[in-house]
Amino acid sequence: MNKALLALLMTLHMGGCASVRTLDAAKPGAPVVYSGTRLDLYALQGGCCATERFGAEAPRYPGADLPASALLDTLLLPLSVLTVLGVGFQASGGL
Repeated sequence: MNKALLALLMTLHMGGCASVRTLDAAKPGAPVVYSGTRLDLYALQGGCCATERFGAEAPRYPGADLPASALLDTLLLPLSVLTVLGVGFQASGGL
C-alpha cells in the first residue's frame, strides 16, 4: 500500500475528517464550498465556536486533517458549487 494513501486513511480515522463532518451538518448559513478545509483552518487559528459557525465540531488534529479535507473538498467541489447555486438534483440507484 502506498505510504501517502496509508497516511490519508489514518488521518481520516484519527479524529474524523472535517469534510465528512460538515457534509451532513445542515446548518443554515454554514459554508458549503471547501467547508472541511475552512473548518480545519478555523480550528488551527484558535476559533472558539466551530459548532455555531459550521454546524460540526472541529477534528482533534486539524493540522493532520487539513490535507485530506482539502483533497476531499476538491473532489466534491462541483457538487458544493451546485448546492450554493441552488441547483437541485435527484440521485437514485441500486439494483
